Amino acid sequence: MDIDNWDEIRTAYHVARLGTVSGAAEALGVHHATVIRHVDALETRLGVKLFQRHARGYTPTEAGEELMQVAQVTAEQFGQLAGRLRGQGAAMTGDLAVTTVDALTPLVVPVLAGFQADHPELSVRLMADPRLYRLEYGEAHVALRAGARPGEPDNIVQTLYVQKSGLYASRDYVAAHGGLGEDVAAHRFVGPTDEAHRAPFYRWLRAHVPAERITFRVGDMRGAVEAVEAGAGIGFVPLWQARNLPDLVEMRPPQPEWEVTIWLVTHVDLHRTPKVQALTARLKEAAREWP
Repeated sequence: MDIDNWDEIRTAYHVARLGTVSGAAEALGVHHATVIRHVDALETRLGVKLFQRHARGYTPTEAGEELMQVAQVTAEQFGQLAGRLRGQGAAMTGDLAVTTVDALTPLVVPVLAGFQADHPELSVRLMADPRLYRLEYGEAHVALRAGARPGEPDNIVQTLYVQKSGLYASRDYVAAHGGLGEDVAAHRFVGPTDEAHRAPFYRWLRAHVPAERITFRVGDMRGAVEAVEAGAGIGFVPLWQARNLPDLVEMRPPQPEWEVTIWLVTHVDLHRTPKVQALTARLKEAAREWP
């Protein structure tokens, strides 16, 4: 076996990982016939069966499992090499990829825009979605993550910001329903569509407000804030955002148990590169001014 067979090995690895030819074809962006041809050619070259074929898909044989373990390690090493290579060369040029949760983009975008203005040779990509991008595969240079401390062993994790949130309602809602006293069941609340949401403020909401009083549910934080602004009920709004929304009335001030830590995450292979160092320093400087 040599490097000329890598396409076949990679194809077989995806078949083993996904269990079907169609799944591997979609992941690789090739026709399913190409997947079958690669697997058949690899089995012929090795002289062993790598998969048991059945109606539900492909299951690796013992020989297939051994090959897949080697292929997985090789794929990971290629990904790590690609990440290191992306961090080399002219420090303040090329691609700079940042990932964060959608709710933080109003804070992050001005920082990135200012950073790019200072370094116009950089091409900035901001991925703001729930997907957990793999820094070890070079999918992003810097990640801002919310919640529990990230635990990947090759990542460098620093506290960037502790987000404080309070309970707010629109002026129209307060005029119609009054302030928030001890009887929370007398009010309507805005909450998440995911009733098991792990955000600490939503855990508090589950514990203290009857489910039937959470009458407006939204799938993301940005939409939840908009629902509160529109008068749909009382809901959590980050302090930095509430200060820019004059129509909101504070119903209960921020509590320590509602706080969310925002983590600044980089991979050990890229952490010391000049552009990552410069961006993380800029983010830390900006975060000191966030409410």
